[in-house]
Amino acid sequence: MRLFVALVPPPDILDELEEAIAPHAGAVPELRWVRRELLHVTLTFLGEVDDRTLDRLLPRLERAVGRHERMSLSLAGAGAFPGGGTHARVLWTGLFGDRRRAVRLAASTTAAGRRVGTMPDKHRTFRPHLTLARSRKPVDVRPLLEALSAFASASWTADSVHLMRSHLPGKDYSQVRYESLKTWSLRQSSGGGGAGRSASGGPQGTP
Repeated sequence: MRLFVALVPPPDILDELEEAIAPHAGAVPELRWVRRELLHVTLTFLGEVDDRTLDRLLPRLERAVGRHERMSLSLAGAGAFPGGGTHARVLWTGLFGDRRRAVRLAASTTAAGRRVGTMPDKHRTFRPHLTLARSRKPVDVRPLLEALSAFASASWTADSVHLMRSHLPGKDYSQVRYESLKTWSLRQSSGGGGAGRSASGGPQGTP
């Protein structure tokens, strides 16, 4: 099974994001926009994991998540991979707020995966973002980067982490769906919990 670990923004944050994107969704016809129910922030991409490995992985991930506090996050602006936007394949919006906590959390969940023999991409540095759209071939997304540069969502409190399974029938990306196998709560912060809205929404996302 193909697995990844993710944070999922709550519905009201996704509402704000959809409102910002809607006027520009057709600006670059080659882009395939990620469906709302699949939007997420990937912490760790675990790849293919068999049942035996999963049994060893689950308690390690639970311990890893339990060591980290809830965090106040928001989405803002836009960027592209590769950088520059002239030959992009991925359009994304940035993750802001408690980014350092998000980075440390991602390092912990990645370490948990490696300890049981899963193969997260060791060459991929965690860059906090939420993928908005993809293209099979390089496209110029600079107009979208400019149009979305002023976007800034409200903040929310990320209080849980999801272990997600991706289902991809055949090679048709439009039919992909995600299943939450486990959800673990982050610890209450020593200051009594972060500001913002709770992100205890349901399972959605794509690595």
